[in-house]
Amino acid sequence: MRKFVLISVLLIAAWIMVNNPFSHTYVSGLKTGALEVAGNKNSLMSEIELKAKEYEIEPSDARKDPVWKVVPGYNGLKVDIKKSFNKMEKEGEFDPEKLVFKQVPPQVHLNDLPPSAIYKGHPEKPMVSFIINVAWGNEYLTGMLATLKKHNVTASFFLEGRWVKNNPGMAKMIADAGHEIGNHSFTHPNMKQLSAAKINEEITRTNEVIEAVTSVKSKWFAPPSGYYKDEVVEIAAAHQLGTVMWSVDTIDWQKPTPDRLINRVMGKVHNGAMILMHPTESTAASLDQLITQIKAKNLQIGTVSSLLSENRIVTTKKMKE
Repeated sequence: MRKFVLISVLLIAAWIMVNNPFSHTYVSGLKTGALEVAGNKNSLMSEIELKAKEYEIEPSDARKDPVWKVVPGYNGLKVDIKKSFNKMEKEGEFDPEKLVFKQVPPQVHLNDLPPSAIYKGHPEKPMVSFIINVAWGNEYLTGMLATLKKHNVTASFFLEGRWVKNNPGMAKMIADAGHEIGNHSFTHPNMKQLSAAKINEEITRTNEVIEAVTSVKSKWFAPPSGYYKDEVVEIAAAHQLGTVMWSVDTIDWQKPTPDRLINRVMGKVHNGAMILMHPTESTAASLDQLITQIKAKNLQIGTVSSLLSENRIVTTKKMKE
């Protein structure tokens, strides 16, 4: 009997709990809250997916150019939906500053095009490169290296092979400072007038001495005085060297005043500029202000390899993450 009464009491209590309006309200509240959270998440995800298109940039293919021979490709940007959602989930609302991007490579790369001299980087890339051709001017190199180090700038030094042979310590000092080392021929000839055998010899000997002294395998070739023909470019390519020229010339060999050199460069500088210079008194005296003024135009300064790479420079916090 007592057992029967206990079971009856438990059944009545259970019935009351299930049919209690307060319990029903509590359970309904839990369900509603869960549905609201799920709804908010779905809504946020949908909003990110919808707005992502506004922030994405299509990649740009490398291409031939009637004036500049070839123009390198440039990565596009695409929103990483999942990572962006994870960053916004806590606040539960769309915030463009928390968008996370990934780079999208182009379909056509420089290597897909026939070998050609390259005069500048992509016109949308806010970067320039110093091309410093070295066959003389030892007395100015140390000061220029100190200025580059002061501004945390890396440049591309194109070394004459004969100069490297005679100045191995200085060549190694340039490489050890983190600068890019390129091939500038062995004897500084007019490459346009050479036979195929002589072109090959100039490039080969320089590659060999640079690698022996600095342990660096060059990626780029700069023809002395800018003289070249298609055969020069093709033979350089056979040595796995790209041929580079310039789009801005300091004309520092004319010994301009620092102000004149700076004004000349700043009047012509542009996105993707390759700026030709040498170790001269004019350049050494101008370099500090030149770097400062270029950076003030929100242009980065990097090596030729960095400039011609497809990697997109992103300048806002949201795109760097």
